Amino acid sequence: MADQTILPGGGGAPDPGTAGSGTGPGPGEAKPDAAVVRDALGVGIAVGLSGFAFGVTSAGAGLSLWQTCALSLAVFTGASQFALVGALAAGGNPYTAAAGAFFLGVRNSFYGLRLSQLLALPKALRPFAAQWVIDETTAVTLPQPTRRAARIGFAVTGLTLYVLWNLTTLLGALGAEALGDTKAWGLDAASPAVFLALLAPMLRTTTERVTAGIAVLLALGLLPVLPAGVPVLLAALAAPVVLFLDGRRRNGTPGTAAEEGDR
Repeated sequence: MADQTILPGGGGAPDPGTAGSGTGPGPGEAKPDAAVVRDALGVGIAVGLSGFAFGVTSAGAGLSLWQTCALSLAVFTGASQFALVGALAAGGNPYTAAAGAFFLGVRNSFYGLRLSQLLALPKALRPFAAQWVIDETTAVTLPQPTRRAARIGFAVTGLTLYVLWNLTTLLGALGAEALGDTKAWGLDAASPAVFLALLAPMLRTTTERVTAGIAVLLALGLLPVLPAGVPVLLAALAAPVVLFLDGRRRNGTPGTAAEEGDR
């Protein structure tokens, strides 16, 4: 799966042994290790506990205990895992479901390109670190002001989330029978809800908010008419559409703010 892409070499990034190195998007000021660990643990624990929802949902979709646990151990990306079992539960073709999950996980390859430069890990560690290149570790790592803080944030988030996600996946799969009809509990919405809670504060500009809004409308609008998993993939079209329209506005097409400024 895409989550296991080996991180490419990140040479050329300056060594941030001191504050102000400029390797991260932050102001370059030193951040206490304890603060980084606290932030990383908060994300890792909050998201890791939602593995229980995946375990229950996967078992409800008909996957066995070992299949459910293998997905969390090897794939380890909540969005792709939920997309796969959701498509299977809806009666989708297994190959189509796997393809949708794969393409949804491709985004982690792009995360890896950025993180490889920021972390600059030894080559021997990169294949292992690649397993933890997911939304949550990226969200914690990128804002860190120094390479040391970035490495701590990445490692603590990845380790906490990996252990908890797999443990709660096992517990969820084992407890699925006790819960009865898993669809009635709506647990399949737990992981997306947690991710949205993490993502919402990052939508700071109008362009980002508009893109997110259009993506939601596309996904909800296409959900009743397309096979399971496809609406999520097509929702990604919101980004190029918004960027194209924003580019035209900035270039001064009729009716834009650029023309208003010339008057």
